[in-house]
Amino acid sequence: MATRDALRLAEQRGLDLVEITPNATPPVCKIMDYGKFKYEESIRAKQARKAQKVQKVKEIKFHPGTDTNDFNYKLNQIRGFLTDGCKVKLTLQYRGRENAHRELGEDVINRVLEELKDECFVEQAPKTLGRILGALIGPPRKNGPKPQKPAAPAPQQAQDQQPGGIRISVS
Repeated sequence: MATRDALRLAEQRGLDLVEITPNATPPVCKIMDYGKFKYEESIRAKQARKAQKVQKVKEIKFHPGTDTNDFNYKLNQIRGFLTDGCKVKLTLQYRGRENAHRELGEDVINRVLEELKDECFVEQAPKTLGRILGALIGPPRKNGPKPQKPAAPAPQQAQDQQPGGIRISVS
């Protein structure tokens, strides 16, 4: 349909002519109420934001000299966070002369990971950044990735085409 005819048809119905795919040959346009379309699109975007699951990251700090009771208490805290579905960032900060014996700090983090090996998934292995040794663990993953559904073919609509014109669908 010629562009002028499409504009005239849209004006007769009191609607707008909206270009859907400008790169197609010929370009695809639709006669619709553009204000209503933008409103519905904003509502869909708002619902999509509500449906998103926000992943919380909790942080537990250790030191190379963390004693047994403190270690067990922090281990129980980590277990609680993991059961709530949170990720846990394990940090161990070296202070003063502790820098000379970094293997003691690595032992503490490795001990935590060993204690929790059946209850968590290691997302980031222990890594040293300056004076801080850090690791990131998360709740155990489900068995394997989610199966993807095959895409359904889009329904075809009968549309008039003329050379040098545009395709139109009326809604």
